Amino acid sequence: MNWMWVSGLVIVFDQVTKYIADSNLDLRVPLEVIPGLNMTLCYNKGAAFSFLSNAGGWQRWFLMTVSFLVSVALIVWLSQVDKSRKQLYWGLALILGGAVGNLIDRTIFGYVIDFIDVYYQYWHYPAFNIADSAISIGAGLLILDMITYKETN
Repeated sequence: MNWMWVSGLVIVFDQVTKYIADSNLDLRVPLEVIPGLNMTLCYNKGAAFSFLSNAGGWQRWFLMTVSFLVSVALIVWLSQVDKSRKQLYWGLALILGGAVGNLIDRTIFGYVIDFIDVYYQYWHYPAFNIADSAISIGAGLLILDMITYKETN
């Protein structure tokens, strides 16, 4: 259960940064940090890239259910994974922390708080948060594990 501290740290960092963003930023008003990076508060009622955000409300319950089931599956998987497979182990723990961080938002508010706005000139990547970053890094580690892992008999 050593993975719990990784997932827990992601959840805490995610929730604290979302609280700070929600308390200090105005909705959809960018605050430039450096060229190419704004803090812009957004509320995402959908999934990734606001997919299903205008679906009428049913998506909240659907996405909460999917997030919960995925989180349970990740906990089971993490409890069975060989601890020597560090990339897989860390990847799953990061994905779990991110999934739970966004599930908390969706459960409490009905949407996910996003605030990191990366852009180039007039092109903006969809706003995201720490949980999304953890999920992306975790997915990258899973892919790396799939490419590099060699099973020994």
